[in-house]
Amino acid sequence: MSSPTLGTKHRMRFFLILLAVILFCNCGTAVAQEEQPNPDPAGLDQTIDGLFKPIADTWGGIVFFTVPVPVAGPLPFVLVLLVAGAAFFTIAFGFINLRLIPMAIAVVSGKYDEIEKEGQDLPTAVEVNEVDGDLVDTIRDEGEGEVSHFQALATAVSGTVGLGNIAGVAVAVATGGPGATFWMIVCGFLGMSTKFVECTLGVKYRDIDSNGTVHGGPMYYLRKGLAEMGMGPLGKVLGVLFAIFCVGGSFGGGNAFQSNQAAQQIKSLLGLPDGGSSGTLIGLVMAVLVGIVIIGGIKRIAKVTERIVPFMAFVYFAAALVIIVINFANVPWAIEQIVSGAFTPAAGLGGLIGVMIQGFQRAAFSNEAGAGSAAIAHSAVKTKYPASEGIVALLEPFIDTVVICTMTALVIVLFNADGAFAWGDVQSKEVLIDGARIGGVDLTSAAFDSVLPGFRYVLTIAIILFAFSTMISWSYYGLQSWKYLFGRSLGR
Repeated sequence: MSSPTLGTKHRMRFFLILLAVILFCNCGTAVAQEEQPNPDPAGLDQTIDGLFKPIADTWGGIVFFTVPVPVAGPLPFVLVLLVAGAAFFTIAFGFINLRLIPMAIAVVSGKYDEIEKEGQDLPTAVEVNEVDGDLVDTIRDEGEGEVSHFQALATAVSGTVGLGNIAGVAVAVATGGPGATFWMIVCGFLGMSTKFVECTLGVKYRDIDSNGTVHGGPMYYLRKGLAEMGMGPLGKVLGVLFAIFCVGGSFGGGNAFQSNQAAQQIKSLLGLPDGGSSGTLIGLVMAVLVGIVIIGGIKRIAKVTERIVPFMAFVYFAAALVIIVINFANVPWAIEQIVSGAFTPAAGLGGLIGVMIQGFQRAAFSNEAGAGSAAIAHSAVKTKYPASEGIVALLEPFIDTVVICTMTALVIVLFNADGAFAWGDVQSKEVLIDGARIGGVDLTSAAFDSVLPGFRYVLTIAIILFAFSTMISWSYYGLQSWKYLFGRSLGR
């Protein structure tokens, strides 16, 4: 293989610096979550919220600082950076997010596993012997690592496909109207290029212990990559900062918020009162189940996620598809609302920019492109070629945003086919239905239940699975970051 040209080296350096800037501005968003309504004002949730709210508010003011935009008003700078960076990567790599989708599917399906052993003739017959669930010849050919391409993708998807796909999309549509859906899709496609870059770097700069255990993620490629460019001290500082924020995010948005919302959905379904110990008990059960999974490391996590992710995606997709089919006569109208609302909002130019902001914001914080978290999971893949896993990572925003978020939005838009309520309440982020304001998960639940009574049970199952899978992956992210900060022996 020929050595890279000087121009290629300069481009790679620029890509790494740009990604470092994006990560630095975005890695704190996991701990600086938007304020969520708390239906249990006197319970444990409120106590914990009271302890951490001052910290979250202070940091949120830093992370989400705004820049003035003509007509539209203030705009979060981190959102501008995420979208601009994703657009740059898309153009720089020749729209890799569109060109390589077929190849990404082929890599995930195992089509290229055998040619990982480049330069050697493949045996005509491969003896099928399994070790810990993996083919011996596949392990030998793919190089160092712990999980397959599909397992790495499933683990990363489980960390991104969470309640943001249900509650966050409802907020975007309620606030920005149907047009926000279009911009979510655009942002999802752009985010695919960012995922390619960060996950390729994650594999390139990962550490592998003598026993084969993999350690990777932004903290490693920031430290090593910037050191290669003569900016070692900066790389060390950024790596430590990312790890600190990732640990905080694993406790907050990655676990506490997920279990809280799952508990609220279960309590609502069973008619349990707010307060009391039911929410705490549900949280403890979920914590124990997550602990049982993550104690086995990335291999056990991958084995669980490769089963739960396809199942939960199928359950949610099938439920949404049933609703869409039942309302098929209104689907053309819904698509027209999404497209026209994206370019011709009632409020003119200011409204157009506002709709774009809502769509971009929800998509960016749903698929986590630019947050760096997915690179931790993808770093564990068995491969000798970093770019092969970057190509696989392209599918993550596509699944999360282009497919699942779009299905959620379409169901909500169809729910309002009769014009029962108005969109665009930026302040409350809710809609008024029959004299009651609902938003977030409740709006999505109402949309599902409006077609066939009982669909809220299906949605509850999906929410629990989404929350559980997110908690698994983010616990692993937090553990890997903890090991980076305090030593790998302390994380065992």
